[in-house]
Amino acid sequence: MLRRLTSLVASFLLVGMVLVPVTVSAYDPFDKACDGAGSTSTACGSRSGGDDPIAGSDGIIVNVTTILAIIAGIVSVIFLVWGGVKYITSGGDSGGVSSAKNTVIAAIVGLLIAALARPIVVFIISKL
Repeated sequence: MLRRLTSLVASFLLVGMVLVPVTVSAYDPFDKACDGAGSTSTACGSRSGGDDPIAGSDGIIVNVTTILAIIAGIVSVIFLVWGGVKYITSGGDSGGVSSAKNTVIAAIVGLLIAALARPIVVFIISKL
């Protein structure tokens, strides 16, 4: 029992160390891509302007997508940890291990979708 508790605490500490840099980092590498010398590119000429409050680069659609992606990412990480806890506490039961693996796989898929949501929306809006 003590070993399981120790591994559970260690898991939460490791997840905490991973989450801190992710939640603090808000750098968008493509934010200033068309400023400066590269702004004469044909790709930069077709960008939608930031003056549209609905579909612009800082519009409502992008902001809502960003917020939803952050929430989905946090929920995915919580389910990833929950799947790990289920896997650790399954005690070798094949049903418990299978359930834990399915939870982890679903959490990873959710994390990928959350990570790709904003770039996909920004790409589609820039092509409108």
